[in-house]
Amino acid sequence: MESKVVLYRDVPVQELGGGVTRRVLAYLPGEMVVEVRFAPGAQGAAHSHPHTQCTYVVHGEFAFTIGSETFIVHSGDTLAFAPNETHGCVCDGGGVLIDVFTPMREDFI
Repeated sequence: MESKVVLYRDVPVQELGGGVTRRVLAYLPGEMVVEVRFAPGAQGAAHSHPHTQCTYVVHGEFAFTIGSETFIVHSGDTLAFAPNETHGCVCDGGGVLIDVFTPMREDFI
């Protein structure tokens, strides 16, 4: 396994639709760091996956639904999702998240 240096300017933007974009910033087999940007009103549809996920709110306000509970989070807040836990979000005013997945999401590359 080799170390990697990823320059932000070299990372392609992936359009996910509905005002959401993704940049896969860096990854190794055991971990992946991803930036997700939301336009005002954009939603991250409820979903689940077998990966552990931690999400850091860079800026914006998000309503995250985890299972049947909804949490309002702001810049500087962090969430952690267990594997296979259903989660999704709505971002009313636009914002940016950093997601860290363990192991890496092969479906993102």
